[in-house]
Amino acid sequence: MRHITKLLVAMMAIGLFLPSVSVASTTLPLSGSVIKPSDPKIQYIGRINFTNPDRPAFNFPGIEIRAAFEGTSLKMLARPMSGFFMAQVDGHKAFKVSFNAEKDSVVNIATALQAGRHTIRIAYAIEGLNRHPEFWGFILDDGCGLLEPSPLPNRRIEFIGNSITCAYGVESTNAPDPFEEETENHFYGYATLVSDALNAQHTSISRSGIGIYRNYDGPKEGSPDPMPWQYEYTLFNDHSQAWDFSRYTPDVVCINLGTNDFSTNNYDKHLYEQGYRRFLTTVRNKYPTAKIVLITGPMLGEKENSIQQKILDRIHSDFQKNGDKEIYRFDFTPQTGALGYGASWHPSLQQHQRMASELTPYLQDLMNWQ
Repeated sequence: MRHITKLLVAMMAIGLFLPSVSVASTTLPLSGSVIKPSDPKIQYIGRINFTNPDRPAFNFPGIEIRAAFEGTSLKMLARPMSGFFMAQVDGHKAFKVSFNAEKDSVVNIATALQAGRHTIRIAYAIEGLNRHPEFWGFILDDGCGLLEPSPLPNRRIEFIGNSITCAYGVESTNAPDPFEEETENHFYGYATLVSDALNAQHTSISRSGIGIYRNYDGPKEGSPDPMPWQYEYTLFNDHSQAWDFSRYTPDVVCINLGTNDFSTNNYDKHLYEQGYRRFLTTVRNKYPTAKIVLITGPMLGEKENSIQQKILDRIHSDFQKNGDKEIYRFDFTPQTGALGYGASWHPSLQQHQRMASELTPYLQDLMNWQ
């Protein structure tokens, strides 16, 4: 019961029981104290390219920027057309902000706050592959600055996944809807819910349509750019900077890949298994001490779900027999539509909540995170 209570508290904290509020970006005068992204009091979570420390770039969903500040107002600066973010001030209900105008780079996050210490949590809500998002800093009241932040959670999770982990379509309630950035929101997805319930930070190495060996509706022999091809780089689909894995060492890695490999009837289950084994070896080499959980998602039909489960069971057993005792298995309950659907028959908001209610106690027990 304790973990369910913590999960409900986390859901309420990020506003899952109320609709998010979209705040349009607005060109604002740059009066006040400008805080550059390179300020050491700003905390970052996720894969971010700091080649230009005052224009940090990213494109995976779930990237977080946190800070503590003084004053009565806060504005955020970002590259125009960076897309949608979620903002949470002082732990209250999160709301959506957007950078969707070609010339606007400033958004009002908070006004008329009581004077004193405040906190801000910014999370990137979407997949930014075509957006090229960058964070450009904050603007505070004249004479105000950042304060020493509270420490980030010591617990660390990495989620490796596809559109389910991205939370594709989670803000839609109409299954036939196509993909739209307006209805994707990683902040409402199971990865964020689980992490918040467990008081953990997380990274999400996720992209819609991606697979282990074959992306959505790819050729039977495999796609040229599945997750193993993308995984070792800071930005998705950009091989200009290899990711430094020493920058973030998770306690547990959750791999939720296979839905796209098996999503259309043109797959080779043997190639999937071979690709999965190679990728799992890569992840283990990057994180020698992490627990790694092999997960099946909720979207596949009964036949393909059974095939994937048997393959992952076999991989799990083989790695255990060969001495890797920190490989584990977990299956989400398949969705039936009873909890509705998000866009393109993806998990609904309620389905993500159910997924979180299943995975949270599993990880809590596995990691002994009380």
